[in-house]
Amino acid sequence: MHILLPPSEKKATDGDGPPLDLTSLSFPGLTPARERVLAALAEVCRREDAPEVLGLPPGQTEEALARNKALHDAPTLPAARLYTGVLYDNLDLADLDADAAAEQIIIFSGLWGALRLTDHVPPYRLAMAVALPSEGRLGALWRPVMREALSLDGDLIVDMRSGPYASAWKAPGPAVAVRVFRERLTGGVPKRTVVSHMAKATRGRIAHDLLKSGASPRTPDELLKAVADLGHTAELNGANLDVVLHD
Repeated sequence: MHILLPPSEKKATDGDGPPLDLTSLSFPGLTPARERVLAALAEVCRREDAPEVLGLPPGQTEEALARNKALHDAPTLPAARLYTGVLYDNLDLADLDADAAAEQIIIFSGLWGALRLTDHVPPYRLAMAVALPSEGRLGALWRPVMREALSLDGDLIVDMRSGPYASAWKAPGPAVAVRVFRERLTGGVPKRTVVSHMAKATRGRIAHDLLKSGASPRTPDELLKAVADLGHTAELNGANLDVVLHD
């Protein structure tokens, strides 16, 4: 089983590792594309319209651009520490076996393509939905190179990525996308709505619970049973595992 995660907008800044070394990162087939994106990002950050191109909120522009301009020299930290926020708080990596988590989790990124938890990179700001002027939309840039560079040996893919990150790579083998709904009774009839913020927390908890339990589902049906055994309400709908939250 491999668990695919999006990055987080919020990132730690307490890097203490050596400067970026692209040759040390997982999935070496992505190195040429990483170099292209780094160069295109550096070019954008020299432009007056960089905040608009990168979609940076006014209060975060100065810090984000400073990080992006220092990517080759800034101290690095492992992806396991870099990404913070709701999903990663609930993933609670400190409570998991580090080797198992590093083997099974893959984090998708607009800048790096895909990372393992042990990969050392500096803090940055670049969403997958961004279109860099010299390269176009990042999802389209990453798609062909990801297809060649990521080989996951036919294991079950548990996909917890958001839309732009999911568009960058489609699993060739068995894959289940995790969706989260809230169910409420309206006039005695159950109604479901998609949730956003709580979806991140729920995905993080499910990833944590699966890894903590040592579950190794090989099929969507086995995944459903594992998630249900861990106390979550879920059902399979085609290629989706729908997790249902109740008030």
